[in-house]
Amino acid sequence: MFKVVSSLRGRGAALTGRSRCSPASARLHLGSGAVCQKSALECRPADFAEMPPCNFKPEEYKGTSKERMVEIRERNCNPMVTKVTYYKRPVFIHQGHMQWLWDVDGRRYLDLFAGVATVSVGHCHPKVTEATQRQLRRLCHTTNIYAHPPLHEYIEKLASYFPDPLKVIYLTNSGSEANDLAMLMARLHTGNFDIIAFRGSYHGGTQQTMGLTSNSPYKFPVATSSGCTHTMSPDVFRGPWGGSHCRDSPVQTIRECGCAQGYCVANDLYVGQLKETFATSVPSRVAGLFAEPIQGMGGAVQYPRNYLKEAYRLVRERGGLCIADEVQTGFGRTGSHFWGFQGHGVIPDMVTMAKGIGNGFPMGAVVTTPEIAASFGKALHFNTFGGSPLACAVASSVLDTIREDGTQQNSLKVGTYLLKRLADLRDEYEIIGDVRGKGLQIGVEMVKDKASRDPLPPEAMGEIFEDMKDTGVLIGKGGVYGQTFRIQPPMCITQEDVDFFLAVFNKAVHSYTDRRSTGPK
Repeated sequence: MFKVVSSLRGRGAALTGRSRCSPASARLHLGSGAVCQKSALECRPADFAEMPPCNFKPEEYKGTSKERMVEIRERNCNPMVTKVTYYKRPVFIHQGHMQWLWDVDGRRYLDLFAGVATVSVGHCHPKVTEATQRQLRRLCHTTNIYAHPPLHEYIEKLASYFPDPLKVIYLTNSGSEANDLAMLMARLHTGNFDIIAFRGSYHGGTQQTMGLTSNSPYKFPVATSSGCTHTMSPDVFRGPWGGSHCRDSPVQTIRECGCAQGYCVANDLYVGQLKETFATSVPSRVAGLFAEPIQGMGGAVQYPRNYLKEAYRLVRERGGLCIADEVQTGFGRTGSHFWGFQGHGVIPDMVTMAKGIGNGFPMGAVVTTPEIAASFGKALHFNTFGGSPLACAVASSVLDTIREDGTQQNSLKVGTYLLKRLADLRDEYEIIGDVRGKGLQIGVEMVKDKASRDPLPPEAMGEIFEDMKDTGVLIGKGGVYGQTFRIQPPMCITQEDVDFFLAVFNKAVHSYTDRRSTGPK
């Protein structure tokens, strides 16, 4: 039977810049999403999970009504906005503070998705907010046709986080734009055209990067960038090969293998598939390989430990560049390293990033070598907003905050704890097929049963998803079949928050399995 995590109170000291909340201000969420004061619930149900308290008081919402917002969405917003909106009963977000969000009705939610892994150090983090306000008062906008101090100060600071020769930076507005630019630079530098990416990958929504992306819901029936070839994703859970020692994670798959220590048959077989792609699907010379160190939209997919080393070698033998898409894995999210590629023991030729770079401020970057950057000078390229004074001030404060708050270390500690506890739930429930990731880049793949590994149907995913939202937890979904819950929170969450989430997730999964077992056959 389901047991609520009952040891939440009084655990989890706050790090610098974090809200530590007093019991007096505690508010509890019922399964319906309703909120009540703690004193009003003397006799709560045995399966009730208490949300960790928070001493931040949001502003009372006095703006446009929910009904009016729905009218505006239906009349004026592009239908795509409604199509991608989460939940049957959407959350109308009003305010955020660190790992918390409040809706227009004053309900509080633990945010474990961070605007798709974008809020890195915390919603409205005081240090980032202060730096933003300071720059707004001084100079909000000018472009890189002028030499302004924030641009140079930030670029030097960001470059210090990279090994040689990755020291030349171009700032953009988004991850799609950064990847689009990296495609262009790879083709200009190599003189080759074809680019390889993994199945299940997501590299952006522009017409160019849509060609790189290999996830059908994000593909339109129009011509996209040509010259992009998708090779088999070396997914050691869902793919044809995998075992119990493959990946760099505190949690391995449930698949057994007989590999000797330090040797991985699955790795060799996936490398063999990449060689097959080179032999059959692309010319003898290529422009490059795009790879996320851990797939994000694809469902936190991890590769065998040495796969990228071998893949990089094969690509470079064919004249190509190796591009690490760090849009979701960068800035300490994987815990063990500041950049995801460092966990694979490789140094790419280009690194693209966005999302966490600005803690929610729209920004991206391409980092590369002086030689590759020089190839970009064959024509003019101008970006009105990339590297604006405001963007650079925000991003600079994010780097400072990660260092001062110990954000990367917290991501490793809290993420490892969460992964191991989720693995316990995987061992308990037949429909939890895989738990994977590093730090706070985590995926929980749901299945019909562990033997088949067939994806849990969308309607079942939706039931669990909605239940968690109604109990005060927001997470994401991903995977080629929408079968993976994605956990990529602001990296300031605490172990106390994790315990609350585990109780909510446990209850939601248990409730679903109960309904399934007692429902009509």
